[in-house]
Amino acid sequence: MTESTPADDAPAVDSADPGTVIGQDGLARPAWASVDPLLREYYDTEWGMPVRDERGMYERISLEAFQAGLSWATILRKRPAFRAAFDDFVPEAVAEYDDRDVERLMADGGIVRNRAKILAAVTNAQATLRLRDKGGLVDFVWSFRPDRTPAPRTVADVPTKSPESLALSKALRKEGFTFVGPTTLYALMEAIGIVDTHLLGSHRRGSSGVWSQ
Repeated sequence: MTESTPADDAPAVDSADPGTVIGQDGLARPAWASVDPLLREYYDTEWGMPVRDERGMYERISLEAFQAGLSWATILRKRPAFRAAFDDFVPEAVAEYDDRDVERLMADGGIVRNRAKILAAVTNAQATLRLRDKGGLVDFVWSFRPDRTPAPRTVADVPTKSPESLALSKALRKEGFTFVGPTTLYALMEAIGIVDTHLLGSHRRGSSGVWSQ
């Protein structure tokens, strides 16, 4: 049996840095962001970049909750439908949702139709508004930034939670948030730049400006 050869457009594993894959553009990325064009675009332009506005933070918390048990690619493909269904994740709008809105969302095939997660989005919108009296959701979440960020060489080196994500989980629950477990919140912290878990060999390492390379 002859050995098969990779397709011409297939990304190549970087032999000098086995944690990354070199794309046809010559840029190194983790395997999860190296093939699917949507994930690659998200990785190159958005993932790990600071989010410092309330609507954006609330949206990310909501989508991370919907992602639980699913792939992020699934959520990313559905994000336009989520935004349309949830009034662009404006907290004031979602906080007013009633039973009719919940049933409307449960009938929307464009989103993840999970009643508990939909109710959590409403509950968390209401909690977001209450947090304005304590400085706001953005400052609250960013106050849990650690003193150091991980320096993973491979995906296996990336943590799935941290003392800070556990503390943030407890603090948000105390403020009335739901579906904010420590693993979900660590994924949030990665996505919004609170920690930099870009692999050391990735072209995106240090791109947020929050942490030096």
